[in-house]
Amino acid sequence: MATMEAAIPEEIQLRHVEKDVLIPKMMREKAKERCVEKVEAFNHCCKESGFFMVFKCREQNAALKDCLTIHYNDPHFFEECKQEYIREKLEFMRTGIPTKNRKQKVPTSM
Repeated sequence: MATMEAAIPEEIQLRHVEKDVLIPKMMREKAKERCVEKVEAFNHCCKESGFFMVFKCREQNAALKDCLTIHYNDPHFFEECKQEYIREKLEFMRTGIPTKNRKQKVPTSM
């Protein structure tokens, strides 16, 4: 017998905007986390080069684009992000609290 949590995502119907906009947005954010070294190298190059970054940072930009593209084209990564999106959507439907408000840090001085 399947658990209730495993059965629910199959019942969820995603809207066009969720599949084509919101989940890819989540993928971009997660891909940047996975390519953090390339992002930092590109940012450092841009800061050092100033106006000439277009010419001087081509190598770092190409490496960053390659890393991000690998993740964007990975069907397993899409499915992982889709399942995370569905979990967040179900949690919002259950609590009414948006994800960004649930993830706020607790103040350290109480």
